[in-house]
Amino acid sequence: MTFERASGILLHPTSLPSPYGIGDLGPEAVKFLDFLQEAGQRLWQILPLGPTSYGDSPYQSPSTFAGNPLWLSPDLLHAEGLLSDADLDAYPAFPADHVDFGPVILAKSALLKAACERFRAKLDTDPELSAAFAAFCRNNAAWLDDYALFAALKDEHNGTPWTTWEPELATRDPAALDLARARLAVPVQDVQIQQFLFDRQWRAIREAAAARSIQLIGDIPIFVAHDSADVWANPSLFFLNPDGSPAVVAGVPPDYFSATGQLWGNPLYNWPVHRESGYDWWIRRLRRVFSLVDIVRIDHFRGFEAYWEIPGGETTAINGRWVKGPDAPFFDALRDALGDLPIIAEDLGLITPEVVALRDHCDFPGMRILQFAFGNDDRAAEFRPESYPANCVVYTGTHDNDTTVGWFHSQAGEGSTRSQADIDAERRMILAYLGTSGEHIAWDLIELGARSNANTFVVPLQDVLELGSEARMNTPGKAAGNWQWRFAWNQLSDTAVAHLAHITRATGRLK
Repeated sequence: MTFERASGILLHPTSLPSPYGIGDLGPEAVKFLDFLQEAGQRLWQILPLGPTSYGDSPYQSPSTFAGNPLWLSPDLLHAEGLLSDADLDAYPAFPADHVDFGPVILAKSALLKAACERFRAKLDTDPELSAAFAAFCRNNAAWLDDYALFAALKDEHNGTPWTTWEPELATRDPAALDLARARLAVPVQDVQIQQFLFDRQWRAIREAAAARSIQLIGDIPIFVAHDSADVWANPSLFFLNPDGSPAVVAGVPPDYFSATGQLWGNPLYNWPVHRESGYDWWIRRLRRVFSLVDIVRIDHFRGFEAYWEIPGGETTAINGRWVKGPDAPFFDALRDALGDLPIIAEDLGLITPEVVALRDHCDFPGMRILQFAFGNDDRAAEFRPESYPANCVVYTGTHDNDTTVGWFHSQAGEGSTRSQADIDAERRMILAYLGTSGEHIAWDLIELGARSNANTFVVPLQDVLELGSEARMNTPGKAAGNWQWRFAWNQLSDTAVAHLAHITRATGRLK
């Protein structure tokens, strides 16, 4: 699918300002939409919408269908009468520049529990609310029933993985599940209430975006977390051992950057079983995400053509093998069920002609990263703007990259063995290519991407703010300290907003 010429900003909602320790879907999200409109941006790209668990990564969620309740706006809940003045006054203070996930989760969970109690009381007195809640639960029962019970059971088991639960719960014995639903009726309903409230607040943001002619770009990982309702409720869809552990797991093979590859640990799909069902689970997954966003970026797109299969229990990705994926028939089935698919294919990494053929068969735009355009490796030229087809999406960098300012001033990268002489030579090459002094390197790359032939251009907000490595969102391979960055409005000057609007109009990205 070919997108119209436009540009936008990459910012995860957790990074929005708010007085509650984490960004949310309240007034500040609407204010961000106002900024996008003023700056001529027509796209807001986010990371996956789901709740997070260990490591706080949005790419390792306990549910690929659910929304993140930490994004619920206390201000909006207060306006609905679900929180009191005392609830908000008692809320602790948190840093404004980053998310301190542990304490924030504790504080916000307590706040949401109070909101759920008041919501439950209103169900008896507000027929319209009761009907809307019942309809939401009924319409989303295919994923919500399992997720709500999974979340309640996980809380009851102090967060331990589902494979360690009592065997009758781990294997989903119907009688044991019925007993659990009765025993945990209140916490199960709390999860349903939070998902209902998330759905309502998120849809209000989507309506506000549409009113400003802004589209939302969502994101889904190709794989799901093993410790998730998705795997617990659908074990036949994955290659699992009899005890529920993964028989084989996902990753990528050794390469120039890592002698041992990357061991992700996600369970791999039993694609023949998916095919026999007509890819029903995937159709429901895509239908759900497209009900929440306008465009979807699929992470690790190359895994649909072939994926790296690693035996369960391995400690590195070395002893793996390439296995053929579902390929074009999979996407043909999705298109037959859902119509045109406004999908961005994350086609970075080891890309073969077969992956390119699959992407082109689907007519999906691939990705180009400007920070990759200046190295000496064979693919650098592919990332330079003069090589871009119209049907692609260009970024200065992604959530996995350093900020442009941090990248330019370090140029070494995590674990790099490059010499300072090589780094200095590459920096000189960058400046010669750009024809600038590099004093405002982030804006140099923003202008470069905006002028390119690519129909779609997305820039992380950190680059508009000209922030350094302290504002990096994620460092792959780093176990802690990721996903925490937040911005403040005083970092965004009127000059920067006007400059971004000027570039957008001058490069034909705003009609």
